[in-house]
Amino acid sequence: MTGYGQVKSQLENKEITVEIRCLNSKVNDFRLRIPSNYRQKELEIRRMLNDTVVRGKLDVSIDISGEGVNEDTRINTTLFKSYLNQIKDLNIDLNQVDILNALLKFPGIFETNENEISEEEFEFTSNLLQEAIEKLNDFRSIEGAVLQADMQLRVNNILKYLKEIEKYEKERIELLKEKIIKTLNSNFTNESFDKNRFEQELLYYIERLDITEEKVRLKQHCDFFIHELNIKTQTKSKKLGFVSQEIGREINTLGAKSQHHMMQKLVVEMKDELEKIKEQLNNIL
Repeated sequence: MTGYGQVKSQLENKEITVEIRCLNSKVNDFRLRIPSNYRQKELEIRRMLNDTVVRGKLDVSIDISGEGVNEDTRINTTLFKSYLNQIKDLNIDLNQVDILNALLKFPGIFETNENEISEEEFEFTSNLLQEAIEKLNDFRSIEGAVLQADMQLRVNNILKYLKEIEKYEKERIELLKEKIIKTLNSNFTNESFDKNRFEQELLYYIERLDITEEKVRLKQHCDFFIHELNIKTQTKSKKLGFVSQEIGREINTLGAKSQHHMMQKLVVEMKDELEKIKEQLNNIL
């Protein structure tokens, strides 16, 4: 699920900004952009994220600005001159501005005197990070509510189409009988056959095409899907994914057995709603 959280606050002469962006992912994947002197605390930051964020690809940045913050950052002149001389030795006609921009992006050009951060500052930053995580989770909760309402609508649509199928069941049986009798008369006009046996075979054939069980199971699966959808748990996409597979199996069987154009049309509508549900399941936890 996507999400966003940002918090900004002042600590003495420093302005600290924590920003988190999140995309959907099957696992926790964190990319940190933090000041160099915060690297000593990276494991603690990752542990905090891992404990409070459920499944997501996160971009987390901690930015510190203010008076005196950048005084410890300087250009490594020795390395800069070395790179510059090597480029000049290539005798390539390059614009001086292009060379300068390229050199400033080389690794190691900037160096920082990594002063150890105080416990007070890290605790302050940790509180900001926790607040940003809460904003992120609130954002995801709002998106989750929208997805939940959409999926519930889709399941209700499937149940509505299932109800409409019942209108055509009697007509479907009559059409099947007529089709079989017509085929029989056209192929056995001059031959006699056992009508009692024919009736038995006809009933057996129609029973095999009976869709009562499929309708019952499909409704049960849809009801179970809605039940699980409304349970207050952090993660539910896998279970809902399994239930959606069962829903799809019953819909496919209905389509195979129906042999009636209006019923098959309704089955197609069901499949369309189910595909939309599956797409949304890829976006939830």
